[in-house]
Formats: sequence, C-alpha cells, structure tokens
Amino acid sequence: MNSQRSKQVALGGLISGLCAVLMLLTGLFPFGGIALPMASGALILVMVVELGHRPALVVYAAVAALAMLISPDRSAAVLFLVFFGYYPVVKQKLEQLPSRLIELACKLALFTVTIAVSYLVVIYVFGLTDLLDSFGELAGYALLFAVGLGNILCLIYDYILTRCYTLYVGWFRPNFLQR
Repeated sequence: MNSQRSKQVALGGLISGLCAVLMLLTGLFPFGGIALPMASGALILVMVVELGHRPALVVYAAVAALAMLISPDRSAAVLFLVFFGYYPVVKQKLEQLPSRLIELACKLALFTVTIAVSYLVVIYVFGLTDLLDSFGELAGYALLFAVGLGNILCLIYDYILTRCYTLYVGWFRPNFLQR
C-alpha cells in the first residue's frame, strides 16, 4: 500500500469516526436532530476538498450505514442519509452550473425531492398512514409550510457549507496542513 493510499484511508477513517461520534450525540442534545447531521455533512466536505468526490461518497455511505445502526435519534440518521450527508459532495457539482439562478433552483429541487421521497417512504413503505391523518384538514397547509421551512434550512445549510469551505481552504489548511 503506497503512502498516498494510506493517507486516503487514514483521512477517510478519521472523518468517518468523527461523523459517527456526532451521530451518536444526536440523542444527547435537543437541537442535535438537525444540527449534528449538518455538522457531519460539513466534515464530509473535508473529504471532497482533500480527496475528491468518490472517496467522499464512500465515507458518506459508511457513515450513513453506521448512523442508521447506532444513532439514538433515527430521524437524524434519516436526515443525514437522505440529504445532509451527500449534499456536500453534490454541492460542488451544482455550483459549476452556468447560472446562479439555475444552481439555486437545482439545489432547492434536490432538497424538496429527497425530503418528499423520504416522507413518502416513511408513510407508505413503513405504513405510517396515521401520520397523514394526524394533521386532519390542515395536512396540505402543514406540508407546504414544512417544505417552505425545509427550503430555508437548505439555503442556510448551503451557506454554512460555503463558509466552512472558505474557512477550511483559506485558513485551516494553509496554517495546519502545510505540505
């Protein structure tokens, strides 16, 4: 095994371990159900910067599988699985689109579709149709409100990832990872 391959495996293991610890902590903090999967995704951004998309996707898959097994907050694990975990890998590709408006529309469409599909899976595959009934007549409005709030959360996450990237590449990497 050559030196470069060893570095890839070591960094992948380190990032996977840190992400797994964050996902374990979801049961300890009230805000952890959303914030900690977001933080885990931000760590995967390091993989994208240092090693590229494929190793980052491998780490995402490993952490997603671990999160589904060990996370005390299953909804946090699902959020990581369906969006926050792989979005840092996809983000860079979406930002290469020719128009900022098209890029933004694709980001929001990606978020909306993935959340809608996961919602439908929870309801129809796992048989939780009572979830729909619990909203009563307001189900349509509640769903629209949730999608709107989710899209705002998506934009905030995108902004946070951009700031994390800038901080990592512009400050942390040159000061602590000099090559």
